[in-house]
Amino acid sequence: MTDILTTARTRVLDEGRGLDYDQLRRVLELPDADIPELLALAHEVRVRWCGEEVELEGIVSLKTGGCPEDCHFCSQSGVFDSPVRSARLDIAQLIEQARQTAKTGATEFCIVAAVKGPDENLMSQVENAVSEIYANVEGIDVAVSVGILSPEQVGRLKAVGVHRYNHNLETAQSYFPRVVTTHTWEERRRTLELVRDAGIEVCSGGILGMGETPAQRAEFAVQLAELEPDEVPLNFLDPRPGTPFADMEVMDGRDALRAVAMFRLAMPSTTLRFAGGRELTLGDMGIEQGLLGGVNGVIVGNYLTTLGRPAELDLDMVDRLRLPIKVLSRSV
Repeated sequence: MTDILTTARTRVLDEGRGLDYDQLRRVLELPDADIPELLALAHEVRVRWCGEEVELEGIVSLKTGGCPEDCHFCSQSGVFDSPVRSARLDIAQLIEQARQTAKTGATEFCIVAAVKGPDENLMSQVENAVSEIYANVEGIDVAVSVGILSPEQVGRLKAVGVHRYNHNLETAQSYFPRVVTTHTWEERRRTLELVRDAGIEVCSGGILGMGETPAQRAEFAVQLAELEPDEVPLNFLDPRPGTPFADMEVMDGRDALRAVAMFRLAMPSTTLRFAGGRELTLGDMGIEQGLLGGVNGVIVGNYLTTLGRPAELDLDMVDRLRLPIKVLSRSV
């Protein structure tokens, strides 16, 4: 076993303490031959500090497209010439989507809107949607992702029972200006601090493979760990037509698996969720390796503007790997 894996076994597996920046960089430098051993250790860590259960989540876009921000990876930006068109769902459609999500065995349903932050009309719609979903759908927690929030808006979401709030930091602070110019990394972090202080679970992750260096991936993991998030969604860049990142190469699957394990060794007790781009970057075999290499959450079905895998495939995979699916622990 290499020195860094020996260190990780003691510090992370035995003691439950995440690796520091320099140690995480060394994880990302491991040769290909050490990847199986790295993934096995990451799996041991997640079983010990999170349990064996896999948490399933469905997401739906309440407002798609037309966003004024210039996130270079995003086809929902109105700044770029992408094929995504603006659309909105009504509350009845959201309830039905939540009901279908619950039928897959998912315990989390996330309402997402492509905005910098919610105006009063959107806030009211989200509040009504959350209340109606809880009233009409059993066995589901409701999460929300509607951008940068004020303290007053955070309080309103807390009041209607929002379980978890997603606001991705997207990438390392040092690389963020290469990805977004219309708002700052610090604005995003401030929203997450408000959410955490209000007692809403924090969900924040980002996208790997946007041109960042391995050192910046380690930086990103440390910055996320400082927030003590309940969940970290791991996306991999799926280059979208019309965006500034349209011509970027897809991340190498081996680097993606190193990064998955690295995030687990940075945050031993956090839910790490496979999200967008996993099919393109890893394929079926790589997704299975990730679920046995530190990941303990999966978004099932489609993503916001891209197709995922049919939920049945993910359910079959989880069953084949003999990983139990998390059930909702509270009464709805």
